[in-house]
Amino acid sequence: MTYVIESARPDDSAGLGPLLLRAWLQTYPNPELGIDESWIREHRGSAATAEGITRWREFIEAENRQPDLLFCRVVRSETEIVGVLCGRRSEVVTLGPMYLLKHVQGKGLGARMMTEFLTWAGAAPVCLWVTDYNDSAVRFYQRHGFTITGERELWQGRLPNLRMTREVASSSGSLERH
Repeated sequence: MTYVIESARPDDSAGLGPLLLRAWLQTYPNPELGIDESWIREHRGSAATAEGITRWREFIEAENRQPDLLFCRVVRSETEIVGVLCGRRSEVVTLGPMYLLKHVQGKGLGARMMTEFLTWAGAAPVCLWVTDYNDSAVRFYQRHGFTITGERELWQGRLPNLRMTREVASSSGSLERH
């Protein structure tokens, strides 16, 4: 199977909401926390609605106009979108969302997307939120230079997230944490 990573196109918006919902359903169920399929559909299902698709289209169109401020890449397997990585630049660069469907994980696609993203981010500090029990994602981000800050949030009152940041080289060559 051949996978291609490329800039998102406005027509991709119809596939991105359903991709995110599918990735959430694969990644986040946690019976101990009350995070099941119905909870996920209640809190993330809107991504797959007409309104969610419109938001994706608007983001992608804005990214096409302002590629220095917005970043969005998709992973394609023939005609299906199987992954996405987006980000924004303001005072710091924020990474997210980033998802690959389970059946394409472990093929180096995440690392390839991350390399493109970090090249785009340059020397800017980068931050993200990751679900604390998503151990493989935490390890992935750590392999790419991110560290856990200790800051936490409980998304929608249930989903425990950790803040991670990426250290950047200062002009003197030493590392600074942001």
